[in-house]
Amino acid sequence: MPAGIPAEDWIAHHARFTPWAEAAHDLASERRFTYAQFDDRVRRAALWLRSAFGVKQGDRVAVLSHNDTDVFELQFACRRLGAIFLPLNWRLAVPELEFICKDATPVVLVHGVEFTAEARDVCRLASVPHAATLANGRPSDYEAGLAAAKGELNPPALDLEDIWTVMYTSGTTGRPKGAQITYRMCVFNAIQCAMTVALTPGSKNLVFLPTFHTGGLNVYANPTFHTGGTNVVMRSFDPAMFLRLLTDKQLCITHLLGVPTNFLMLAQEPGFATADLSHVVCIGVGGAAAPLSLIEAYGAKGIKLQQGWGMTETGPLGLMLSPEKALAKVGSSGLPPLYARLKICDPEGNEVKPGETGELMIKGPTVTPGYWNRPEANKQSFTADGWFHTGDAAKQDADGYYYIVDRWKDMFISGGENVYPAEVENVIYQLDGVLENAVIGVAHEKWGEVGRAFVVLKPGSNLDEAAILGHCGGQLARYKVPKEVRFIDTLPHNATGKVLKHQLPRD
Repeated sequence: MPAGIPAEDWIAHHARFTPWAEAAHDLASERRFTYAQFDDRVRRAALWLRSAFGVKQGDRVAVLSHNDTDVFELQFACRRLGAIFLPLNWRLAVPELEFICKDATPVVLVHGVEFTAEARDVCRLASVPHAATLANGRPSDYEAGLAAAKGELNPPALDLEDIWTVMYTSGTTGRPKGAQITYRMCVFNAIQCAMTVALTPGSKNLVFLPTFHTGGLNVYANPTFHTGGTNVVMRSFDPAMFLRLLTDKQLCITHLLGVPTNFLMLAQEPGFATADLSHVVCIGVGGAAAPLSLIEAYGAKGIKLQQGWGMTETGPLGLMLSPEKALAKVGSSGLPPLYARLKICDPEGNEVKPGETGELMIKGPTVTPGYWNRPEANKQSFTADGWFHTGDAAKQDADGYYYIVDRWKDMFISGGENVYPAEVENVIYQLDGVLENAVIGVAHEKWGEVGRAFVVLKPGSNLDEAAILGHCGGQLARYKVPKEVRFIDTLPHNATGKVLKHQLPRD
């Protein structure tokens, strides 16, 4: 049902009120755009999409690109046409991209020149009618199209309930699903981010998570555009460059969000120990449970990593820990923002008591209305009264703060007892020589399942299996202690830094 509230054009608004303010800074190409300039490029991009490819209201516009300010231009150009933005994960193989494009049926695939071969194959296999190139400001179909764009735009009247973006989930446990992102979700997410992390028109957000992911697009990039601040776009994550940017007093980054892996890598960089980050307002960490040792290590340096929780399907912001509680509530993902409602339930749907673990459920204006072309998934994901099953195991303390225990599906049962790998991983992270680790459940003849730990050691570390298992034995109940440790050079990660546990061997 329509909300009866118009979906406003944020870029056009700021171009009228603060046309001189900086909207976007693309680090790779060294391009910088005021809101007036950005607004003009968005207008031209919309004219180009309409004239060159016939894009109209409701059509999907697919984008396959590394981080680039052009990606944001195309997102806002979709708003001016009433089209639906379809960001594609550039780490996927051609058959995976083919599946998404067959499911979403985009009219055009706009792609970075580095993905020309893949885009050609996807267009052929998925019958995408048109393709066009991006080149980070260099000569391309996109820049030529903007230069030649002519005509007038009369943007359709859109409602907050209309779909702005379809964002496909990672699909680590099956075929990816396209979460429908409405304008309402984006507006309320922007409001909630501004309230919880103090975004203002003077904020500078560093975008380094990939913009095909909700972390790159919606925390805190789109909220920064909504507020009228500046997005500084990093093409891809590099820890050395990351540290230089964060310590650059002239650039003066105020906000950023990453996943634990980003900050584990940053802490290993020469110069981190003496780095001055006092100008940074908020360093958010999400996407996966941050090791307690990581939060404490940054806290000892005076840097408060603010743990948060969210999903593509939840806007994403669903929980955030205030900086004042970052150390007092170490390990917590915080409290719900103003317009989100959360509860924790057992498998029968009954709310559990404080301290008990159950599945986290969420309801509110930032929650997706459902998945693209997935009526059965929608039935399974939502209760009759509109609560969304997150698939995350969580608990609350006596003060009402939420703790994400683990992914519900990652839990395994050993000798009849539930084991949450994140708890075991946190204990292993307490050892100085551990860079990264991941724990999974593997089949066992006697106990049903037992833990197997995969450990990446820091250079020069001499930790062995006995030391790790001995440490775990002193910190955990026996059934939680892994039965085996395997040392590996690196853990498999997706583009946002999440560990892909399904790729770890179980035999």
